[in-house]
Amino acid sequence: MRSGPLRVRYLAAPASGATAASVGYAIGKRNGGAVVRNRIRRRIRAAVSQASTPLTSGFYLISADSSAATVPFDELVTSVDNVVMSLESTHR
Repeated sequence: MRSGPLRVRYLAAPASGATAASVGYAIGKRNGGAVVRNRIRRRIRAAVSQASTPLTSGFYLISADSSAATVPFDELVTSVDNVVMSLESTHR
């Protein structure tokens, strides 16, 4: 699923398994140098923690384009909320 600068892939947890969500971040080198990529990763991590929609149990892989480094933080949080809601409606 895609929302704003974010792209999220989701894999449901096995029925017998984990209760918490696992989140991985994939920020490619085409987004900039190490400083820019780390800034994007930190901003996305903070946006996930501030999002109003909780992550369900499973595995999430979040990637972003270079605009995630400069987009206003509120828009980044909204993108996280939108993509998580879309994933929930798709995987129910």
